[in-house]
Amino acid sequence: MTMLSQIIKMIAILAAAALLGNWFLSELRAARNEGKPWYAVYLTPPGILVLLAAVLLPIAAWYFKHHRIPPF
Repeated sequence: MTMLSQIIKMIAILAAAALLGNWFLSELRAARNEGKPWYAVYLTPPGILVLLAAVLLPIAAWYFKHHRIPPF
């Protein structure tokens, strides 16, 4: 894999994380303005995605560290 393709992939991942973070932050501000409970923002689509990422990424990292995937 070339260096340019790796950089493009990193930029795409960072851009997606930034978009998700901004979306989550806007939902958080809206929930605070409406006086909703602290957990209400986690029940919105960006909140669910953040929770899934927080739970699944460490599990995936552990799995791929301990289980080798055979090459095609």
